[in-house]
Amino acid sequence: MLTLIVISFLISAIAVQLFMRRARRHARRYGADMPQRFHKGHVPRLGGAGMLLGTGIAWLVAGLPSDPFNVGWPVEASGLALLCIAPAVLAGIAEDLTQRVSVRYRLAITIGSALLLCWLFKLGVSRVGIPLVDGWLQAWPYAAMLFAVLAIGGLPHAFNIIDGYNGLAGTVAVLVCLAISHVALQVGDRQLAAMMICLVGATAGFLIWNYPRGKIFAGDGGAYVWGMVIALAVVTLVQRHRVVSPWFPMLLLIYPVWETVFSVYRRFARGQSPGDPDALHFHQLIFRRIVRVAFADDEARQLLARNNRTSPYLWIFAALTVVPAVLFWNNTPVLMAFTALFVATYVAAYFMIVRFKVPRWLRP
Repeated sequence: MLTLIVISFLISAIAVQLFMRRARRHARRYGADMPQRFHKGHVPRLGGAGMLLGTGIAWLVAGLPSDPFNVGWPVEASGLALLCIAPAVLAGIAEDLTQRVSVRYRLAITIGSALLLCWLFKLGVSRVGIPLVDGWLQAWPYAAMLFAVLAIGGLPHAFNIIDGYNGLAGTVAVLVCLAISHVALQVGDRQLAAMMICLVGATAGFLIWNYPRGKIFAGDGGAYVWGMVIALAVVTLVQRHRVVSPWFPMLLLIYPVWETVFSVYRRFARGQSPGDPDALHFHQLIFRRIVRVAFADDEARQLLARNNRTSPYLWIFAALTVVPAVLFWNNTPVLMAFTALFVATYVAAYFMIVRFKVPRWLRP
């Protein structure tokens, strides 16, 4: 599968570099007064288009009739999955180019893409690790499919929320994909492992331009590539292999998922619409309250330096969920306990930072 990584990496890296050079005039449309903007200058937000090309072409190569990589993934299946995902990603790219595609419209498109995937591939979430709920889901297949649609359609927006600083969401996506591919290989599913490996290569091709200099951003399109593909993979993995706990993907993805849930709660508590952007996400608080730069005279260099130094804090935070998820991927009670521990840690850390009670060992 190493060849698939190389293929997806090269195609993505070249495509992202071309978009980076050709799309600077579109970057001027991104408002300088946006609350989630923490950079200076006009930076294209078309990294997602390059990743879609890298991932999609590698998928089609993996599904060639001769099965050169021994993954058992017919090109018809890989092509169909790509066609289902494309509308959601293209809606995100349209927003990156125009800044005129509303949150509700993009959510409707991602839900529509998820519905297509679940209908055509007969996907459903019939296990959540709670016997009473599992019995109900198995008795009502359409409820299980609806659960899967919400998961696949919602995760792209969760990745969009944590996509705030150079290398942050991309590295989290790579960690998650490697974890899924590891578990897929443990249960003998080379098809799902290949799906993830292609996304890893494409994301790496984007990251060489995004971190640390931030020459191009993933944008909504990039977040939707990560969210749609990863959600499709974990739903399929849990459905195909009963030995895999349904709490494996929950713990693995709890950082973006809980960031989204907590953000919705926070905005409701403040009387705001859940779709309104703000600058109170966990990564943004770390940027403002923990990361400090004592060098660089001009504001642009200060922002870049602080931006680059923010992401490693969150990489470590995400790794605290990825590592136990990989170690205990078939042990539901342990995965539940680690999930609850993460939620409690997140809430405690959030309010600690808000109240300026940051531990000394976290300060640079």
